[in-house]
Amino acid sequence: MALKPLHDRVLVRRVESDEKTAGGLIIPDSAKEKPAEGVVVACGAGARKDSGELIEMAVSEGDKILFGKWSGTEVTLDGEELLIMKESDILGIIA
Repeated sequence: MALKPLHDRVLVRRVESDEKTAGGLIIPDSAKEKPAEGVVVACGAGARKDSGELIEMAVSEGDKILFGKWSGTEVTLDGEELLIMKESDILGIIA
C-alpha cells in the first residue's frame, strides 16, 4: 500500500538508534527512547498561501531529518511503523 501525504505533510521512517553507549554499555529495549531522527519516505505538494500560490517543501524524499520528540502521528503501513507529520515539525535536515 502506498500513502501520499497531502499539503505540507511528510511521511517519515525512523532511523534505529545505537544499542550501545559510547562507553560500551548495552542499552536494553525497555530503556531506549524512540529516535528523533528519520528518513523522509514521501512528501506532499506543499502548503498554499492565502492567494492560492503553492509554497514548495524544503525537504524531499530521501532526506535524513531531525524532528521533535512528540512530533507526528504514528501509522502502520504493510506492517511497518511510520510517522506522518507537518513540515513545520521538522527541526532540520542532517547533512
